[in-house]
Amino acid sequence: MTSLFGELLVTRWRTQQHDRWTRTQLDDHQQRMLGRLREHAARQSPYYADQHRGMQSAPLSQLPPLTKTQLMTQWDRLVTSPELRLDSVTRRLQDLESGGGDPGQPWQGRWWTAATAGSTGQRGIFVWNRREWIRILSSYARVNDWAHVKVGPRRPVPAAIVSTRNPAHQSAVVGASLRNPLVPTLRLDATQPIEALVEALNRFQPRLLVCYASMLAPLAEAQTAGNLHIAPEKVITASEEQLPTARHAAIDAWGVQVVNTYAATETATIASSCSHGSMHLYEDFVIIEPVDSSYRPVPDGHIADRLLATVLFSRTLPLIRYELTDSIRLATDPCTCGLPFRRLDTVAGRTEATLRVTSRTREPVLIRPGLFHDALEPVAVHGWQVQQTTEGITVRIVDPDRRVDLHQITRRLRAGLTSAGVSDDTHIIVTPVQELARTPLGKAPLIIGQKQGGPGGGGSR
Repeated sequence: MTSLFGELLVTRWRTQQHDRWTRTQLDDHQQRMLGRLREHAARQSPYYADQHRGMQSAPLSQLPPLTKTQLMTQWDRLVTSPELRLDSVTRRLQDLESGGGDPGQPWQGRWWTAATAGSTGQRGIFVWNRREWIRILSSYARVNDWAHVKVGPRRPVPAAIVSTRNPAHQSAVVGASLRNPLVPTLRLDATQPIEALVEALNRFQPRLLVCYASMLAPLAEAQTAGNLHIAPEKVITASEEQLPTARHAAIDAWGVQVVNTYAATETATIASSCSHGSMHLYEDFVIIEPVDSSYRPVPDGHIADRLLATVLFSRTLPLIRYELTDSIRLATDPCTCGLPFRRLDTVAGRTEATLRVTSRTREPVLIRPGLFHDALEPVAVHGWQVQQTTEGITVRIVDPDRRVDLHQITRRLRAGLTSAGVSDDTHIIVTPVQELARTPLGKAPLIIGQKQGGPGGGGSR
């Protein structure tokens, strides 16, 4: 593990040099890495050998996309190491989840493994060799670099991570891989009662707080109420959409910068906040293509239905134009921070968070997440969650003091849905809760469609 940490330091230093690249240098790097990836995949992966046959000179945009369903059904043909098989990797992850090993130790001395939670109805299984795993660790290290988290022999950084302790989750594998006295770490499960989390954090006294975005407001409110007594120098959120009200609550509670990250198991970090507060794509690690539902390019400044990710360092399980069902919008203007990477303006949620609701003409109408944000955020300051059911739409409003005007929320939401063409007889239930419903991994999705089921039935990546 010591040598792994040493390799990470070297790779991290090299990656830091990319921050000073020109856009031309970055573009050259992308094309060079993409060429190597495509050549390797066509030569070593039976799946890509078939799918990309005769397309060696075709631009990336003309290659066929790869969905999660295709990846899982073709896994044994996609992988470039013949000794790896999906059933054996799945057993490895099942062993970890049943308490059978250390996720930070390479399986068979060679491989690191992780799984997505299956919020889209299918679990994704992923595996990386040592070189790839170093790249993944380096991508997460960049989040701290851009946040100016300072670590040294004389200045250890106690870090508290409030997310999931599931050993098959990539964040847990990353944490186990980087156990180091310079960063003593406390991992807490976001499904624990807030009182238990507060007690553990008060004992540990972290200098760095990393949490699901949905945990930001509850922890900040516990601090403001005088129950939580910590003084983090940096706060980083991940895995979920960060709401402005939660960010402002955290700034008020701790008076520190709140850093946002956007990552996926398949890609590792895709983007994170710079020193100016803008989110920048990690374009030296991943090529991102925002597309519509028919895989046509979506221009900057417009919301994409999904994105295609090409992971430039992927070799064991090459990911070329891999579909992520996230709705994003790239910014049209550059950031003044000087980084060469494009700016990510918005992560608007999962494609599955776009609800199909009956219209006044009895035809289905699509309701995008923005409508719920506009209707609920100004009045549901402690948090909210929307779930579509067979009966209609249920809205959970976090209201610990019973001070929220539920009738006002109902009126605002009804007005928004009516303006979108939703039938007036659509059933809306607004109910106060002490805390949001969470998945087994501790996440609290803002919008839950009928196909996703309840929060207890799955998670997100």
